Amino acid sequence: MEAIRTGTLATPGATLHHEVRGSGPILLLICGGVYDAAGFAALAATLADNYTVVTYDRRGNSRSPLDGPPEPQSVEVHADDAARLLTAVGVTPEEPALVFGNSSGAVIGLELAARRPELVRTLVAHEPPLFELLPERDRWRALFQDVEDAFHKEGPGAAHQIFAAGLDGGDGDGHAEEGQQGQDGGEAPGGLPDPEIMAMMGRMEQNAAFFIGYEAPSFSRHAPDLAAVRAAGVQVVPGLGEATAEGEPYARATRLVAERLGAEIAPFPGDHGGFGTDPAAFGNALRKALATG
Repeated sequence: MEAIRTGTLATPGATLHHEVRGSGPILLLICGGVYDAAGFAALAATLADNYTVVTYDRRGNSRSPLDGPPEPQSVEVHADDAARLLTAVGVTPEEPALVFGNSSGAVIGLELAARRPELVRTLVAHEPPLFELLPERDRWRALFQDVEDAFHKEGPGAAHQIFAAGLDGGDGDGHAEEGQQGQDGGEAPGGLPDPEIMAMMGRMEQNAAFFIGYEAPSFSRHAPDLAAVRAAGVQVVPGLGEATAEGEPYARATRLVAERLGAEIAPFPGDHGGFGTDPAAFGNALRKALATG
């Protein structure tokens, strides 16, 4: 098993838990929704022979507590966190990083590329839920306002129900990503649940309330400056799951990102959470995508 180096990084308003494994060019993995660094553990393990893989718990989630009470989250602040983490692990404009983001992590990655392009050599943006790019954006704005109102009046359970119903019964940003459950290594010898997986699932359950109340509504209103990304010359590879339905908002947003950046879409195995269901195949696809960038 590869050695994992853990640490914390103080940022304005939060302290970030991060993990580093492997050797080679620095590759930052930015998770979405309710996930934390452990959600990328199997994927990171498959990549550690080729890259120095950096994973972390985003602010407000799991082992990265906020300095104060929960509050609506900003994509810009999360992108600044990623930039500070890259700098902390040794990334410089002379040796920029490779970055992969899944779901809302891809939204953060695009904002990072717009704000700090000197730190990013290639970004693979896997299915960013950029509702503001879609022609029916007004419907999404109304949905997430209802989600936010329900959270404050009735709690996270009611908010999640409205969110799921608004996605026509499909899995949303905090649900479809939960492919981690299908990873190899979910059970320890003797059929007992793996303690690390069980600990992660417990953290995810706590993260779900933070996600639906303080992250999903504000993140849904974010529109990245794709013109700035293109002008800066950052190589962006939009990623799309081969099992993701064409009508899904993630799929349509990914195609719009590709169109506006003049980029080709890279296929990935699985759907929105394919990194968890088949991490080895997903890792191979990510290597190819990084090479094309």
